[in-house]
Amino acid sequence: MWFLGLLNKKKYRPSRPQRISKQENNNPISMELPINVAHLQAMFTQTPDLNVRQFTIKHSGEQAVLVYLDGLVDKNSINNDVLRPLQFESERSDAVGGLTVTVGQVLTLSAWSQIESAILQGSSVLLIAGRAEAYAMDTKGWPQRAIEDPQLEASLKGAHQGFVETGSQNIAMLRRYIPNRELKVEEIWVGERGQTKISLLYLADVTHPEVLQQLTERIRQLDVDVIINTGELAELIEDNPYSPFPQFIMTERPDAAASQILQGRIVVVVDRSPSILVAPVTFTSFFQNVDDYSTRWSIATFIRLLRLSAFFVAVLLPAFYIAITSYNFETIPVKLLTTIGDSRGRVPFPPFVEAILMEITLEMMREAGVRLPAPVGQTVGIVGGIVIGQAVVQAGLVSNIMVIIVAFTAIASFILPNYDMVAAVRLLRFAMMAAASMFGIVGIIIGVMTMIGHLIALESLGTPYGTPFAPMRFADWKDAFVRLPLWKMKKRPLSARAVQLKRQGSNRPEGDG
Repeated sequence: MWFLGLLNKKKYRPSRPQRISKQENNNPISMELPINVAHLQAMFTQTPDLNVRQFTIKHSGEQAVLVYLDGLVDKNSINNDVLRPLQFESERSDAVGGLTVTVGQVLTLSAWSQIESAILQGSSVLLIAGRAEAYAMDTKGWPQRAIEDPQLEASLKGAHQGFVETGSQNIAMLRRYIPNRELKVEEIWVGERGQTKISLLYLADVTHPEVLQQLTERIRQLDVDVIINTGELAELIEDNPYSPFPQFIMTERPDAAASQILQGRIVVVVDRSPSILVAPVTFTSFFQNVDDYSTRWSIATFIRLLRLSAFFVAVLLPAFYIAITSYNFETIPVKLLTTIGDSRGRVPFPPFVEAILMEITLEMMREAGVRLPAPVGQTVGIVGGIVIGQAVVQAGLVSNIMVIIVAFTAIASFILPNYDMVAAVRLLRFAMMAAASMFGIVGIIIGVMTMIGHLIALESLGTPYGTPFAPMRFADWKDAFVRLPLWKMKKRPLSARAVQLKRQGSNRPEGDG
């Protein structure tokens, strides 16, 4: 039959271009220039942005080819520092290969795998007839973003500079804060399909070698296609991936990162990402801000205690409302109990469902405000909160007191300076609400004890997460939830595990105070 012929008909399969195997990619470079050009074209198939420029070197008369990817290089540097000297200058140079180029760095390559990596990273590669080697020239020039004020970490008195997507610029900003030869940079390349340069910055005479070795080994053992952003790296190397608490600080501020380096910690710069990692850290590190050291110590201490109070309010307030209205209403004063009863008289849902409904609505409005453009997002957050809050109360779906509690919870979460800790608080809030709905205040106590036990057991690169309270280290209490005067903090925090503890001498001036 005719349809059997259709079934037996061969399916069309498009022919795939011939690819270079890994074994061929490790072969040495040929001395024949046409063979090398053909190998490059087979290596970079369907790559219209690959430029192959053929010319003659004037001082030697050799035929040469310059290969680079359009968009990853600085064309002015190629024209002025590479092509013009080679084509128009007749004297041989003492540089690598006798080339008259004026670029900053020239590397000699002997394998095709090195050529492929250099081209993909933005270098231009020069192949010369009769030479079984290539020359990679530093002509990188991809699109870059201007340095701007960080979006997530606004500062009142700090610097208005934020990290960008270029790792070399981020390292340069850190060197401006710490112009010291002990500031070392260790580079690690990670990725099979696209190598990402990861740089570790630390003070060689301060950072503990075991912490540095542990972090380096974790990064070197990664077997991934490519690292896109810093968040992926943090998730791959953290101690406990199932913990809701962040185990590394992610910051966009160079001044905050430099301060952490001076304390003895390690900063991890991921190329192509505007955020950097700080390790090791503790629970109290997420309640500290760079502005704390720019204001008077008494004000900074008050603000830190306010942040700690806001943490417990954001985690426990909705759960406490559920517990006292469902199980432990005898603890409420009579007048307040009457007010709560009048407010909940028309609500058809139990307190737990009422709280879940409002908290999910709040989270949806928060995410909508983040994803929309800034002017529209602020309008949606304010107008949406007012309209929805008033509408659900008039409809009798939630009580007035529940709206007030949700508003207090949202304000308390906004006080916390670290976004990752705020995300952890949002998850813990729902867990505490579930515990309160089942066991009342006893459930809240069990939840708090479980959370504290988890904080004590958690580690960041082998450093106890609960330091300086578990284990007790009274020397670090000077800069934990309180902030004593700077002239009293003469030593680096023990939680950083620094091998050189002295940070400053006696800076208190003599006087009447």
